[in-house]
Amino acid sequence: MTIPDYTPRRVVSLQPSATVTLRDLGLLDRVVACTKYCADVCPEVAGGSMVIVSDSWSAQAEQIIAANPDLVIASVPYQLEAVAEILKAGVRFLGLAPRTLNDIYRDIATIAGVFDASRQAHEAIMRMQEAIEQVRSYTVTTDRSLLVFCEEWGKPLIASQPWVAELIEAAGGRFLGVPGKATSFEAVNEAQPEVVIAAWCGAGDRVPLEKIVTQRGWSDVPAARDGRVFCISDELLNTPASNLVDGLHALAWALHPEMFAKPRGIRRIGE
Repeated sequence: MTIPDYTPRRVVSLQPSATVTLRDLGLLDRVVACTKYCADVCPEVAGGSMVIVSDSWSAQAEQIIAANPDLVIASVPYQLEAVAEILKAGVRFLGLAPRTLNDIYRDIATIAGVFDASRQAHEAIMRMQEAIEQVRSYTVTTDRSLLVFCEEWGKPLIASQPWVAELIEAAGGRFLGVPGKATSFEAVNEAQPEVVIAAWCGAGDRVPLEKIVTQRGWSDVPAARDGRVFCISDELLNTPASNLVDGLHALAWALHPEMFAKPRGIRRIGE
């Protein structure tokens, strides 16, 4: 007796992290609609007949229904109104909300489970873990007192997510502040970080580094005095999927340029 294949065939991906994970699992051919931001992280979906829809923050039921999917995958950040629109579409919905690297690994495994792709998930997770441990093996003997402030938004000032704090630790630094929480310009100034990194959600690599240093009164912060203020492309740190490995390489160069070659996706103040 042949068991029918009930795995989803038509997927709407409302967040780049889900699209990247589907690519890593070899399932990109099942994506019938995704967001305009997905192409920034996953160029394979650019062009062609891919339908472009609003993301997890601004989802619209009509767009989802028009794509005729049998699964919708979304991930943080959400708005309550957007979640209501996703549910209104009446399609099977997988919603993800990772915070840590372990959460990301579990999300990869969860997506894979829906598609009976556990082997591919294991390989994808192992590649990420091995890449992170390789960087850690280089930095384990370094001075790990380097204080790093990394922000995912500038106004209000919000520190980057817990998975970024873990990557900074792997790269040989100490994360300043509470991951994912708002802080103040004054608090950062008082802490005197030695490295400042801006990776604003949705900003790509366009954070105005000179402007934020002067407007925030950070000119006397060690990071500014030493020219160690950086912009890392948004998709490398804010997309909880395998592309975080590229973000880690950018962090590693920012913290220890004597040990690592400059990778893509990072810009230093003054450049």
